[in-house]
Amino acid sequence: MNKKSGTLPSHGEKAVKDIRRAIRKQYSAEEKIRIVLDGLKGEDSIAELCRREGIALSLYYSWSKELLEAGKKHMAGDTARAAT
Repeated sequence: MNKKSGTLPSHGEKAVKDIRRAIRKQYSAEEKIRIVLDGLKGEDSIAELCRREGIALSLYYSWSKELLEAGKKHMAGDTARAAT
């Protein structure tokens, strides 16, 4: 169902979107690391791993990139944190 740009969503469509947002699974850092490490093991394909975990391939690859970048910074000794 294509909508023209500029049209407002109906009340029902907004309710469905709000429900989907509310029930979206939140993954902890430990769960993300476990999933990425399972993918790096290579026992199953990344696609199979993502199906089993219920995540999109793009989400897996973004987590993988984040994990590897964080590891690279840590290994380079760049562990200084910005003040909050």
